[in-house]
Amino acid sequence: MIARVWRGSVAAGRGDAYAAYLDTTGVRDCRGTPGNRGVYVLRRDATDRTEFVFISLWQSLDAVRRFAGDDPERARYYPEDHNYLLSLEPTVTHYTVAASLP
Repeated sequence: MIARVWRGSVAAGRGDAYAAYLDTTGVRDCRGTPGNRGVYVLRRDATDRTEFVFISLWQSLDAVRRFAGDDPERARYYPEDHNYLLSLEPTVTHYTVAASLP
C-alpha cells in the first residue's frame, strides 16, 4: 500500500471553510477513485495560519496514477485552492505503508 502525503496551509480563520472545501473536492475524488484505501485530513490551528496534512492511501502506484495522472509526484490542485492556500507546493511525498491497524 502507498501513502500519498500533501501539506498546505491557509490564513488563520479560513480553516473551517477550507476543510469543507477539501471534503467536496480532494476527499471526494480520492474516495471515488478505484484503488483508494482511505483518506485522512489532519489539521493544526496556529496563531497566523491553519496547517493541513492530506494523507491518502492507495492499493498501488497504478491507483495513485488514476487519481493524480501521469505524473504522480505532482500535487493535484482544484480551482479554488488558489483562493485559500498561502502557497502551492508543487509535489507530494509518497511512502510505502510498512504497518497498518487491522
